[in-house]
Amino acid sequence: MRSIRVLVLRLAKENPSWGYRRLHGELLVLRVKVGASTVWEILKEAGIDPAPERNSSTWANFLRSQADALLACDFMETVTPSGMRMYVLAMIEHGSRRIRILGATTHPSASWVAQAAKNLVMDLEDLGCRAQFMIRDRDGKFPTSSVPSSRRRGSKSSSAASRCQG
Repeated sequence: MRSIRVLVLRLAKENPSWGYRRLHGELLVLRVKVGASTVWEILKEAGIDPAPERNSSTWANFLRSQADALLACDFMETVTPSGMRMYVLAMIEHGSRRIRILGATTHPSASWVAQAAKNLVMDLEDLGCRAQFMIRDRDGKFPTSSVPSSRRRGSKSSSAASRCQG
C-alpha cells in the first residue's frame, strides 16, 4: 500500500492538473489495481485537493498572468450618418486596457490590415511596449503575410479560436 501511496503522490505532483479520476485511470493503465476512492483518500490525507482545479491553468488565468504581453484586435462595423458602412480596426492592450483605433475603411483588404499592423508595431516600439502576442480571429481580412513582419520584431500572432501561442 505504501508504494501505491508514493506513486499516487508522485503522479499528482508531476501532473497538477489531473484530478483523482484521471490519476486512477493512469494507475489502471500501469496495471496498478486501486480504487478511485482510495486515490481520493490518499490525496486528501496528503493535503492535496483531489479536484483538477488545484493548479490548472485556465484561459482567464493565462490572460491575467500575461496581460502586459498581449494585444488583441478585431474589426467593428459601423454605419456613418450618411449611410456608408465602415469597418474599424481596433486593438486593445490587455495590460493597460487601452484601446487603439488603427483605422477605418469601407473596403478592408489584407494589404490595408498589414500596413495598419506595421504602423502599430512602430508606434508600440516607440512607446517601449513589451507586447509579444496578438490575439485575433480567423477573419480573411487578416493577412498571413503580416505575421512574419511582426515576428521579426519578436511578437507572435495567435488565433483566438485555437487558443494557442504562436
